[in-house]
Amino acid sequence: MSIANQPIQDRRGRDRRGRDGGGQARRGPSRPVWEEPPSPAGQGLKGLVLTAMVLAVLFPMWSVLVTSLSSRETINAAGGMVVVPRELDLSAYVNIFSGGQVSRAVWVSTMVTVVGTLFSLVLTVLAAYGLSRKDSVAHRPLLFLFLLTFLIYPGMVPSYLVVTGLGLKNSLWALILPTAISVFNLVVIRAFFMNVPAELIDAARIDGAGEIRILWRIMLPLSRAVIAVVGLFYAVGYWNAYFNAVLYIDDNDKWPIQRVLQSYILAGQSPSVTGAPVNIPGVTAYPPTLAVKMAVVVITVLPAIVIFPFVQRHFTKGVITGAVKG
Repeated sequence: MSIANQPIQDRRGRDRRGRDGGGQARRGPSRPVWEEPPSPAGQGLKGLVLTAMVLAVLFPMWSVLVTSLSSRETINAAGGMVVVPRELDLSAYVNIFSGGQVSRAVWVSTMVTVVGTLFSLVLTVLAAYGLSRKDSVAHRPLLFLFLLTFLIYPGMVPSYLVVTGLGLKNSLWALILPTAISVFNLVVIRAFFMNVPAELIDAARIDGAGEIRILWRIMLPLSRAVIAVVGLFYAVGYWNAYFNAVLYIDDNDKWPIQRVLQSYILAGQSPSVTGAPVNIPGVTAYPPTLAVKMAVVVITVLPAIVIFPFVQRHFTKGVITGAVKG
């Protein structure tokens, strides 16, 4: 028997195909219970539990959507929230977007979200890059001050006094500046910047690049994933924020959509729409109040649902890499 035809054996005389020297197939070593393959009953139970969890999330969303598209007769027949759709009625959405408080609130929330997200990303990236350079001025004291906010929060009254003292009452900047920088997002981006090889930065400095050029040409292209995730965090935070509007905004025309939703759903106020007749076939002029409320809920939730799938692929690479390796 030639050497080429002999089976490759390990130290115990068994070849790599799982057979011992006598050609008998060996049994695999015993594994812990948590490494055993799941039984058919276990797989079925997991499927039932996951299905129940998905239905528990989707059923309320389905009921809200169907109710917002239902007519007054359908809502009255169901006695409230509608589960089974009968006829399509777009009067709630038509009246909302034809003018009134909800239309203004959607515009205010969109402007605050776009401007606030860009403003917060610029401040967070600049601060994270400065704190990631160990030779920067006052590196340790500034980092300590940022991390101190994890333990000590000024509270609602001092924040209100600062905002009103700066003359930001009834200004849209009162919805942006108090939450412009999240220390958690800053720490995540800083950890990602610190993982960039120092040799790459040294090579750029040898070529004559300054700090701004290094940040723009090297750091930002390498950290697009983490910046996309942090940008989503900021955008969702600005879009869903309503408490700052409760504190600082007294003018109804400057309310964001979440403040309007809070007044409709929790405070029990009636939706303020134009009330003008709608000359669209199949659309009633005055939709039911419940349908308008549920339409506002759909408009509030829809942007996050639409944007999230496009940024989801960056979550593992962005947040986990930046947080764990840092």
